[in-house]
Parts: sequence; structure tokens; C-alpha cells
Amino acid sequence: METRRPAANLGLTAAVCVVFVAGMVGMSFAAVPLYRIFCQVTGYGGTTQRAEHAPAATLDRVVTVRFDANVGNGLGWSFRPLAREVKVKLGEVGEVAFVVENRMSRTSTGTAAFNVAPGDVGAYFNKIACFCFTDQTLAPGQRLEMPVTFFVDPAFADDPDLGNTDTITLSYTFFPAAAPPQPVASASGTKDGDQL
Repeated sequence: METRRPAANLGLTAAVCVVFVAGMVGMSFAAVPLYRIFCQVTGYGGTTQRAEHAPAATLDRVVTVRFDANVGNGLGWSFRPLAREVKVKLGEVGEVAFVVENRMSRTSTGTAAFNVAPGDVGAYFNKIACFCFTDQTLAPGQRLEMPVTFFVDPAFADDPDLGNTDTITLSYTFFPAAAPPQPVASASGTKDGDQL
């Protein structure tokens, strides 16, 4: 004997499926900003921290900070650190300058992505000032020195997973910045101020 489901059950099943699909689409759009916030808070994946000032105390433990500079495809710039590495005590403020030059025949804008290795160090690596906080625009042939001011939190010494870590690599890659939206052409070829 065949039993049929009432129409109400089919409608409920369809409604649940629609809500589920809508929720999944919403979560896919929220995933990137939520992941970025998670990385900034925890230092996950080598995401560094931002700080207003250095800690009051330093420790005698010294770490070597190495610098890596890269340029992504589509951006005709040269980019390098002035010093390949520096040694700093935990809590001590360090500073290094990077040199960037636009080798293209047009003005271009780049944005710097960054991380530290090993990844667990991200929670302890703090930047006070960095060119990576904003996009950089260079005229053709323009050369610019850009400083980075940083410190490694003294709490680094208390992390048992980093007990043998004495070298940190800070890596930057410049990519072309997203182009600003172009203004919509005026209707019927009129010029600004003309009446339709």
C-alpha cells in the first residue's frame, strides 16, 4: 500500500533546503573577513600584530629577524631591504628600511602583503609603523625608502613551542593595488555642466 506525504511536509522540506542554501551562501561571503579577523587576533598563519608602542621591559634573549622582499606579477617594481637581517632583544624596538623603485613608464600603486615565519611567531611579532598599512603610489622612476618599526613581544620567551626558535623571517610581497572604479560616462555624450 502506497502512502503519500502531505503537501505540508514537502513544503517544509523545501523551505529548510532554501534556508540552508541561503545560509551557506551568506557564510561563504563572511568567511574571508572572519578569517582575516581571526588571523589578526591570533597571529595564525604568520599574521603579525599592530601595536601603538613597545613594551616597557626588554629581555636578554636575542632573536635574529631576517627580511624577505618580493614583487608579484604585473607590478614593474624593484623591492629590497637595506639590511638582510637584524638582531634584537625581546621587547626591544627594531627598525629596518626597504627600498622600492617603480621601473615602469607610468604611475602605479602597489599593496604589500606580509607574514612571518615560523607561523607561530605571528602572535608575538608587533609592528608599530609599516609601509604595509597603506597602499604605495610611485611615479615612473620614483625610488622610495620605507621604514618598518617593530618589536618581538617578551611573552615569546614563555611559549614552550618557540623555545628553540632564534630566527624569524618577515616577508613582504608587493602586488598591484586594485584599480579604483572608473566614472560612468555621461549620458548622450554630454559634457559636465551641459543640460539634457
